Amino acid sequence: MEPFPHHYTVIAKGTTTNSHVNVSSAGLSDIKTDVPVEFGGPGDQWSPESLLMAAVADCFVLTFRAIAQASKLQWDQVRCEATGTLDRIDRKPQFTAVQLHIALDATGDTNEERVQRILDKAEEGCLITNSLGAPVSMTTDIKFN
Repeated sequence: MEPFPHHYTVIAKGTTTNSHVNVSSAGLSDIKTDVPVEFGGPGDQWSPESLLMAAVADCFVLTFRAIAQASKLQWDQVRCEATGTLDRIDRKPQFTAVQLHIALDATGDTNEERVQRILDKAEEGCLITNSLGAPVSMTTDIKFN
């Protein structure tokens, strides 16, 4: 791992001829975004709101994977559903809550308490949710195979 601080640069470009915005970053595939349906958009592209929730879910899974590996937890699959609540506070739109629902298929010789501790550590260690002002809550569904 490189020493902190890390820097991440993304460029967003829009034109007057269409509503799409092109988002790019060096070495990555470009993506198109647009306004979500809730704000009158077409709803057929990723939006900043959906990208933020994607970042939350993705960060949780990657953080869980690292902690599970360090903890030698055996598992088959993890699924993180992230739902953000957007509301107006003092006339400014902002995310006021983030709800994570985690479904995990655990294997091997372990118990639910240990698995829950590892999931809690992943939620606490996620740098994206740690960077948000909205409170984060988590529910879990742990299955043993």
